[in-house]
Amino acid sequence: MSHLAGIVALALAEDVGPGDLTTRCTIPAGLAGRARFRAREAMVLSGLPAVVETTRQVDPRLVFTPLAAEGDRLGPGSEAGRLEGPAASILAAERVCLNFLMRLSGVATLTARYVEAVGGAPAAVVDTRKTTPGLRFLEKAAVRHGGGRNHRFALYDGILIKDNHIAAAGSIARAVGRARAAAPHTLKIEVEVDTLDQLSQALAAGADLVLLDNMPPSLLREAVALTEAFHAPGPRGIGLEASGGITLENIGAVARTGVDLISVGALTHSAPAVDLGLDWECS
Repeated sequence: MSHLAGIVALALAEDVGPGDLTTRCTIPAGLAGRARFRAREAMVLSGLPAVVETTRQVDPRLVFTPLAAEGDRLGPGSEAGRLEGPAASILAAERVCLNFLMRLSGVATLTARYVEAVGGAPAAVVDTRKTTPGLRFLEKAAVRHGGGRNHRFALYDGILIKDNHIAAAGSIARAVGRARAAAPHTLKIEVEVDTLDQLSQALAAGADLVLLDNMPPSLLREAVALTEAFHAPGPRGIGLEASGGITLENIGAVARTGVDLISVGALTHSAPAVDLGLDWECS
């Protein structure tokens, strides 16, 4: 079973269980139906594969026809897709389909707002590992649909030396040295710092990327200048990532400091669900 199939199976077991009691009591067997997923506010669409898998598991006779693509911007009243087939099956699939669409489109929509708030600065908006357990690959796809980029997917596909790693290793230099000796040469090594002194240590240790944690724009500008001076007269040669305390109100100022990446945990841990419904078509 694929990861998506497993997630959908859990969602259906949670919501439908042994059967939809209300539909069983009120809807005649054999009745066919049609319904449309319709946006009720402006949004960026994400989550269509989850809808396809949900309808497949509920009833293979259901036919879902997308009327928009992931990443499309929908206005109020716009249609995301059409669902046709046995009426009882449409009603059984409705809430799980909507939960996926509303949650994932919410992530994509919030990401798009952050990307727009960066303005004309070249900094990219990236996500974090602060995702809903089990939904990470769907939420990270939603970030991409909103115009953002993905940070490492999990602990196994990237090296990010954080404060506790440094404390356990004894120093930034020791942690970076051990990572350099043990990691594949294709992996970049990133170090999290929260002071300019730690930044200097990370630069001297040969880090490829530095995460500047919870620094205000004034300190970020100093960090950019320090890094450029370290590599002068050549190009900077190291990526700088701002993280911590990023909001829609301050991300523009952060982007203008000259950092390359801005990671925002709120994209996935605080995105509000969008308003999207399934409207029944009367025959």
